[in-house]
Amino acid sequence: MGIKERQERDREAVRRSILDAARELFMAEGFQHVSIRKIAERIEYSPAAIYGYFPSKDDIFFSLAEEGLRLLGDPGAVESDPRYKDAPPLERVRAMFWRLYEFSCEQPQYFALIFVDRSVPRISREYERFAFMRDRKQHIIEALQACVDAGELPRGLNTAVAMRALMVGVLGVAVLQLSDRLGPGEDPDRLAADVLNLTLAGLRSGVALQSAGLIDTCPLEIQPVADAQAS
Repeated sequence: MGIKERQERDREAVRRSILDAARELFMAEGFQHVSIRKIAERIEYSPAAIYGYFPSKDDIFFSLAEEGLRLLGDPGAVESDPRYKDAPPLERVRAMFWRLYEFSCEQPQYFALIFVDRSVPRISREYERFAFMRDRKQHIIEALQACVDAGELPRGLNTAVAMRALMVGVLGVAVLQLSDRLGPGEDPDRLAADVLNLTLAGLRSGVALQSAGLIDTCPLEIQPVADAQAS
């Protein structure tokens, strides 16, 4: 390994330690209560050294959010999954939202930071950086429209509102589990499945949707779940 490669490896190792320390501190104390100095102390570096990797605490969050959202995965992957090759469109939609619930179980720190902490900066500030989420959102809307075209959901359905309702339902169960608010013996997996089934059944029944569709001014404006449920 040459000197340049070794330097790049060492720099990436420090960057990784900064992100890991920040993620743990953000989870333990909340984003707004963590300073660059605290992060530096955790990894025994100077604050000036941290600024050599990230220009601000906000940029550290954006890096973590991007990592987390990429771990969440592309909903389009469902279509290439052999399990759903011949599945009806509605089952593919169900799988897309089930993946969001699985993400909350597999990556609780990333999930909490992105979807729960109310003090984190808005992702819309980094529109281009998170453009991939706009594409993912559009893919889900197209998948819901495929359900409409196949007759599995009623014509005239506002697919943007349907997507929002499905997302908020799954996020709600995930937050209950994450915050230890489930009752004794209550199974979060079954509850998440019930929420998905009930929401999809309501959509299939033609229930009137009262909220407005999202205006796509950003790829995906991440809102804390409490805010999203009220919107």
